[in-house]
Amino acid sequence: MKLNFSIIIPVFNRPIEIDELLESLTLQDFQEDFEVLIIEDGSKEKSDLVVNKYQKKLNFSYFFKQNSGAGDSRNFGMKQASGNYFIILDSDVIVPSHYLSAIKKSLESNFTDAFGGPDAAHHSFTTLQKAINYSMTSILTTGGIRGKKQAVGKFQPRSFNMGISKNAFEKTNGFSTMKIAEDIDLTFRLWENGLKTQLISNAFVYHKRRSSLRDFYNQTYKFGKARPFLNQKYPKSAKITYWFPSIFLVGFDIGMILLFFGIPHLTAFYALYFTLIFLDSLIQNQNLKVAFLSIVTTFTQFLGYGLGFLATYFFNKNH
Repeated sequence: MKLNFSIIIPVFNRPIEIDELLESLTLQDFQEDFEVLIIEDGSKEKSDLVVNKYQKKLNFSYFFKQNSGAGDSRNFGMKQASGNYFIILDSDVIVPSHYLSAIKKSLESNFTDAFGGPDAAHHSFTTLQKAINYSMTSILTTGGIRGKKQAVGKFQPRSFNMGISKNAFEKTNGFSTMKIAEDIDLTFRLWENGLKTQLISNAFVYHKRRSSLRDFYNQTYKFGKARPFLNQKYPKSAKITYWFPSIFLVGFDIGMILLFFGIPHLTAFYALYFTLIFLDSLIQNQNLKVAFLSIVTTFTQFLGYGLGFLATYFFNKNH
């Protein structure tokens, strides 16, 4: 099957970010035609002027619709697309020049109806963004589920960087109306329909993520809130590992109480863990400030996800 790529990008009030993404798409070493569809999801700060800059550089279509969420906007874009394989990107990513070539090469050698790619920190990112990227991708924090080769089990694509064939879209109807974890929900429905997914490790993107600890906490809190709902909807997908952030928080609190009574053993375990986080981040990023911030962002990630998970599990299971 000849692959014809359509890149679907929902955007909401982020004209500067979409400018950076579109610029990176003009620098692809890909030799074949591809189309880009920008879906403006009811933004007050529209991207039309930015998009107009690329009329002669890219084959693209620009749509403005009422706000209905990223998932519905992706579905809208896939319905409008002319290609037979859809690549879905968040507006806050930058793609390296080999991105499309890497996808084409992998799909031609091992075709699957969906794929996902990892994310990385660009050299221009702030120290906080680099620390957040470390916390979200490290084997020591998330087990590598967001794109590490060492991760165990079938790969679950994430919507910031994923692809889905037209055939798979038609079989699954794309993203659900869920506002959180809609990409994981789609992955489970792909598998239920007998469709395979894969990680294309070389198809990475530079993902800016959140620019403040508050935003990062809110994001991970939402991730945590969604997981019990997914476990309830797809019981076979539930794993004990999804409890780890919550257990981590409870253990940390117990450790602080024990330390007050002169029992330092549990606190020493946490000190060792955060030391490992510091050293691993230092090796990966070669930056002391990023390494120190990685401790903060890792704790923030566990705090947000753990509390969100507990909130849904005990108080709002039917959300």
